Amino acid sequence: MNQLKSREPGSVTLPGTLSAPLRAELIAFRRDLHMHPELGNQEFRTTAALKARLEAAGLAPKVLPGGTGLICDIGTPDRRRPMLAIRADLDALPIPDVKTVAYRSTVANRAHACGHDVHTTTVLGAGLVLADLDRQGLLPSAVRLLFQPAEEVLPGGAADAIEAGVLDGVGRIIAVHCDPKVDAGRIGLRTGPITSACDRLEVTLDGPGGHTARPHLTTDLVTAAARIATDVPAVLARRVDARSGLSVTWGRIEAGHACNVIPQHAELSGTVRCLDLPTWRDAPDLVHAAIDEIATLHRAKSTVNYVRGVPPVVNDPVVTELLADAMTARRGPYAIEDTEQSLGGEDFSWYLEHVPGAMARLGVRTPGDTRVRDLHAGDFDVDERCVEAAVELFTAAALIDAGSRP
Repeated sequence: MNQLKSREPGSVTLPGTLSAPLRAELIAFRRDLHMHPELGNQEFRTTAALKARLEAAGLAPKVLPGGTGLICDIGTPDRRRPMLAIRADLDALPIPDVKTVAYRSTVANRAHACGHDVHTTTVLGAGLVLADLDRQGLLPSAVRLLFQPAEEVLPGGAADAIEAGVLDGVGRIIAVHCDPKVDAGRIGLRTGPITSACDRLEVTLDGPGGHTARPHLTTDLVTAAARIATDVPAVLARRVDARSGLSVTWGRIEAGHACNVIPQHAELSGTVRCLDLPTWRDAPDLVHAAIDEIATLHRAKSTVNYVRGVPPVVNDPVVTELLADAMTARRGPYAIEDTEQSLGGEDFSWYLEHVPGAMARLGVRTPGDTRVRDLHAGDFDVDERCVEAAVELFTAAALIDAGSRP
């Protein structure tokens, strides 16, 4: 157990606070990223900016094989002491930025509406602080920065990053995710599942088509599609434990071109989400069976494309405690709140299939702000005081982690 557990800030002095000039630089860096969002596996500008700044700090970042994303080790790796990795994701979303701020996106239909610009900036900031500590001989154990592309692209860029060897020499991994329901300066923590599994579902229906005056002579694909849209979630609700949270939600239904023509083709697409790993493993068979039964009832030929996404992020209890100790050391225990498991998906989960780790909810809401903001919305923005809070969290975690292991 590390010696900082349950102590108030100030009882143990940790180095590595954020200087005013670096704080200003990081805010400017975040705003520049926000103005130039890039989609998954296209983050060339973002990668170049990170590489240049890390090299300016005397570090040796390595770009990942796909040309976007990079890793950067700080300190001297020691095989006897696996590194702590700090992960950020780089990509933006294909939606318009509808804000009126000066740093609004300059790219049409592209926006950092999930906070990945914040994640990237805070890991960079932590790296710069830790590099300075290393030069002073104050960094007791090596740390790896991991800037990952394509988190928003199922099954997520984490899988490619792992294949490229980003976890070689890593013993634990930590990350944050912006949360507009938590005040800036605070974090939300949860041991165990903190996100949910998320898969993509595509269904096509085919039939002979016909006249709307004689639906009994053909296959009414519009009705079949409507029944699948409404009945599949209802059927699944009676075939799995309600506590698994299995949820099918449709985002697109398309059929037909004329009001008096029964179409020959219809399409539905959506997502499948669930709260636990056992149900996630069974979900493809369950969903296939439910769709086929309803399609057959309406004499429609169905084809199902079930695309595996990501399992739940399951926070390791020891690494979650590390994050709690780090935030307590910097800002006290009142800067931490419990958080619930969300139905959102996160490919950080793939790292946790290999090494223990934990993700914290990073508060980005201005205290007292009663507006409802959500992720993946065109007006999403953050209180930039969250940047300093995350840098403090990461740097403290690196120092405490080093001191808590032999």
